[in-house]
Amino acid sequence: MKITQPVFFFLLLISLTACNDDETAEPEFTVPATYNFENVSYSGQQSRLAQFSEMKTYMKTANTQGVAVSEERLIAMYKNEPGAEYSQEYSKDLSSKTFPAVQPELEALLVALAEASQSQTAGAPGVDGVIVSDNGEKSYLISAAGLDLPQVFEKSLMGACLYYQATSVYMGDDRMNVDNEVVTPGEGTEMEHHWDEAFGYFGVPIDFPMTTDGVVFWGDYAVKREAVLGNSQDLMNALLKGRAAISAGDLAARDEAIAEARTEWELVSVATALHYLNVGVESFDDTAIMAHGVSEAIGFIYSLQFNEGKNISNDQVNELLTIVAGADRFADMNLYETTPARLTEARDMLADMYDLNDRKEDF
Repeated sequence: MKITQPVFFFLLLISLTACNDDETAEPEFTVPATYNFENVSYSGQQSRLAQFSEMKTYMKTANTQGVAVSEERLIAMYKNEPGAEYSQEYSKDLSSKTFPAVQPELEALLVALAEASQSQTAGAPGVDGVIVSDNGEKSYLISAAGLDLPQVFEKSLMGACLYYQATSVYMGDDRMNVDNEVVTPGEGTEMEHHWDEAFGYFGVPIDFPMTTDGVVFWGDYAVKREAVLGNSQDLMNALLKGRAAISAGDLAARDEAIAEARTEWELVSVATALHYLNVGVESFDDTAIMAHGVSEAIGFIYSLQFNEGKNISNDQVNELLTIVAGADRFADMNLYETTPARLTEARDMLADMYDLNDRKEDF
């Protein structure tokens, strides 16, 4: 049969329209208001957060003059080995989930912490010991080099373990390029489960930030920075979007959510580092408050390196640490030698990197 010209163009239009629909069609999905999906499990992450909380509590007992902590117990808590003396039996550990290259450095901090806690004298340049704030309300275990060792360890492990696992491991290619068809009851598909585990490391309830009760670690600092940074909902939205996209099979939207979550989580660390650098400058004459605050800033700057999608280079992280503390390795740092000018320089540099100059003094 001969096809007339009008009929030919009609058929061509239908063909092009069909092809175009095939090429542009995307799975549709709804992003819920809370992390209330089917088949969700992140009990392993909740276990590690609980262990970390117990470890944090034990480390901070050393902030009281004359209270020593055990090196053996600290290491056992980190590795979940006999001698940890946890309040309950855990099947997980923190050490195996820590970025491998920095595990020795973090363990060395625990050794230094335990050694410093043996001191029976007040802390001072060249002397480990507890230092009390000028108003007598705060006391911190400070190393002979001016580092608040419990704070440096806690904040650095937040980055090298929790943040690293969420943004680089579970949101990384190896854990995202997996099966998304077979559903395991209670866990979902393999890809869904990996995303849930990333969410678990954030340490927030399923209806965050509407509810902030029980937030820990990264969730706690997202709340603390909310008044100035204001990104808690954006970070939660990215985590919600990613899970919904995976369940709908929309991998392009999942990848958008990965980039968004990494960026917003990174900003929490940046803003918190800026906050504690400001504390250091404003309270510089109160050695206890300065050392405590700047030690926290060190941990949050150090943490920035562990995000696979970070907007800062490792060299820049090391440069910032060197400006703040004279070195990029904990063992070589000395806060007794820093100055308000150096802390301000680091704050301004970090704020400029993340386009936060208009808010840098407000954090």
